[in-house]
Amino acid sequence: MGEKEFINPKYYTNRELSWILFDHRVLNEARDKSIPLFERLKFLSITASNLDEFFMIRVASLKDMVNAGYEKKDIAGMTPAKQLEALNAAIHSLVELQYSTFNRSLLPLLEQNGLHIIRHHEQLTEKEAAYVDGYFEDNVYPVLTPMAVDSSRPFPLIRNKTLNIGALVRKKNSKEELEFATVQVPGVLSRIVLLPSEDEGRKVILLEEIIERNIQKLFLNYDIICAYPYRIMRNADLTIEEDEAADLLKEIEKQLKKRQWGQAIRLEVESGMHKHMLKFLKKQLGMEEESVYEIDGPLDLTVLMKLYGLEGYEHLKEPVHKPRQVPELLPGCDIFEEIRKGDILLQHPYQTFTPVVEFIRQAAKDPTVLAIKQTLYRVSGHSPIIAALAQAAENGKQVTVLVELKARFDEENNIVWAKMLEKAGCHVIYGLVGLKTHSKITLVVRREEDGIRRYVHLGTGNYNDATAKLYTDIGLLTCAEMVGEDATAVFNMLSGYSEPLMWNKLSLAPLWLKNKFLYLIGREKKYAGEGRPARIIAKMNSLCDKDIIAALYEASAAGVKIDLIVRGICCLKVGIPGISENITVRSIVGTFLEHSRIFYFENNEHYEIYCSSADWMPRNLERRVEILFPVDRPKCKEELLHILQCQLKDNVKASVLQPDGTYEKVDRRGKQRFNSQESFCAEAREKEKAVSEAPVGVTRTFIPETSHEK
Repeated sequence: MGEKEFINPKYYTNRELSWILFDHRVLNEARDKSIPLFERLKFLSITASNLDEFFMIRVASLKDMVNAGYEKKDIAGMTPAKQLEALNAAIHSLVELQYSTFNRSLLPLLEQNGLHIIRHHEQLTEKEAAYVDGYFEDNVYPVLTPMAVDSSRPFPLIRNKTLNIGALVRKKNSKEELEFATVQVPGVLSRIVLLPSEDEGRKVILLEEIIERNIQKLFLNYDIICAYPYRIMRNADLTIEEDEAADLLKEIEKQLKKRQWGQAIRLEVESGMHKHMLKFLKKQLGMEEESVYEIDGPLDLTVLMKLYGLEGYEHLKEPVHKPRQVPELLPGCDIFEEIRKGDILLQHPYQTFTPVVEFIRQAAKDPTVLAIKQTLYRVSGHSPIIAALAQAAENGKQVTVLVELKARFDEENNIVWAKMLEKAGCHVIYGLVGLKTHSKITLVVRREEDGIRRYVHLGTGNYNDATAKLYTDIGLLTCAEMVGEDATAVFNMLSGYSEPLMWNKLSLAPLWLKNKFLYLIGREKKYAGEGRPARIIAKMNSLCDKDIIAALYEASAAGVKIDLIVRGICCLKVGIPGISENITVRSIVGTFLEHSRIFYFENNEHYEIYCSSADWMPRNLERRVEILFPVDRPKCKEELLHILQCQLKDNVKASVLQPDGTYEKVDRRGKQRFNSQESFCAEAREKEKAVSEAPVGVTRTFIPETSHEK
């Protein structure tokens, strides 16, 4: 088969439509009756949050392309206009399923469990109505800004993602035409208001219902004909001309303000909205019919995450997993001494993120530490790592921090941290022109008795102590000399212009990483052609790079068995005769967000295993600074292989890609139930227990039973 055949568009799935399938998989968790009720609420909330971001970035980008007359086809052979047409139908169908799930499944179950959501303020009892009206007068009314629209007052700028209430009004005792008025539901107040209850159950009402009930008080000289909530989504993709920006920080600050007022791309309205009001909104916002979503239920289902946070419903949630101690890094240990004994693998959130924070803290205080260098992409609101870096600078260490200002939706947060670090005396770099720095690396340079030693942390996830409790990620702590040399070269490249002539262990995007992956895939293809053992197992978030997929097709055609664990977007198709018959694809959606990137290559029975900050996407391989690092210590390699094997064995949270492009849950009839995330939680507990019960001075290593499976 010729090379051209492997890049035939019919063998590829459109990226955006594949993402919609991913959100369906998340929605399926909300529809799964075996999952605790409040967890189902959480998953439904996540689908809404996902969809918001998808509109603001991906749909907005496609609309920009269509408006610019761009007609280049994607890897599946679809023009931007065709993609938008297909997406409109797919998203409307997804939204219908979201609200069907909420109205038909979750609401009745909430009521059965004693939590009643007042859908319409007319349902309030006399006593509840009196409470709601008092709440409005005391808490809500002082915050509101009602805005009328007439010849002297133009239609106001409605901010992105805000919830608003539109009203049709007419001056009292007049027969004048209807006028439009609007008021924003204030985001500074809780959208969920708990009502006083006399029985065992609890009742809540949404803030917009309270405002709608009292809207007459905002327009005293008018009759209110009707009132309905609405919400708009705007294009939030920042366009930054980096080459022309004298100061990247100031340019991003300026662009952030524009995000609130980008082109409107979606309008959500309550179903049954007055035709006159809907027509008016569509005209003012420049909305086409397919961009309007008439919603049967509360707009913006991300509010369900607030509902999830209500106390007293722990019996309707999954037990909270407490991240466990890393056996090699017990509290109070000298972290540098432990790393010198051998590389240490960290598996978050099953194991605690504390050692990563402690790595920086100890370095900040250690008098023998000369320098700390770190990349930061996303960090938490009260980051202990930021505090430790600032402390290190104040202690006289040379601290260099690359803060990626272009980390989408974290730009504002990162600007604050960058300024704070500079104030503390750190040398702050704002990333490279035209590239996002997405790599996760920390270098600590220490003067020891036998000379300078470099300690390195490499990770698949961000230096964010909050998300480290929710995202599955891998970290590696090492003082291997060759990795240390590469780490120094990485930071020299980021802070200056020096590119090393060669790398010892690390592979970096955008210059070297893609070729490394293509080489590794090609090597397995070569071994298969020679009749030697050949296999690939790859775990990532997304797979949509055409060159990588074509290489996988070639390897599969040559007989390489390929198992892919892809959480989100997957543009590869399975089961194509002679092309992808040896490829399986599964997606795991569970309690934790699967975020680690792990790559296994059989290598003629001398297997190699790598971790990376990069997915197999063009943006990661060609437009970002990413790192791929090998894991060489046999014990750590076994642990990573075990993780992959468990995920391939998962028959509870895994959905498998079918030849027709759909995903189906694993058929586990006759098989024992196996949930990989639950298994990792149990293993982390066992490891911690084994160490705590070991005699003083003895470290016990917990090896899972399946670690040697092939």
